[in-house]
Amino acid sequence: MAINKLERRQKIKKRIRKVISGISERPRMSIFRSNNDIYVQVIDDTNGVTLLAGSSLKVDKKLPKIEQANLVGKAIAQKAIEKGITTIAFDRNGYLYHGRIKALAEGAREGGLIF
Repeated sequence: MAINKLERRQKIKKRIRKVISGISERPRMSIFRSNNDIYVQVIDDTNGVTLLAGSSLKVDKKLPKIEQANLVGKAIAQKAIEKGITTIAFDRNGYLYHGRIKALAEGAREGGLIF
């Protein structure tokens, strides 16, 4: 039986989430990518709380999507450092580490996050 893209991503996501979880000292940074935007949350899984959130909704839409993702990564890193979070667990949410996901991760690293 053929498997479509969404089912494939969900299968990879479950595999990743078995290993990665966020604690208060090292929260999980989860990414969601839609066709137009990219969203990121920093989550403490032990308490079930979203600590920070950011998206490309407030970024200039004239920029290419990869540059938007990089700016979102830098913005979330800045917010995290202001809250005292320096290390995170990176959850790519089943997406390939390529393109916008990679750009967001590099932007977060440039912003000062360690993962």
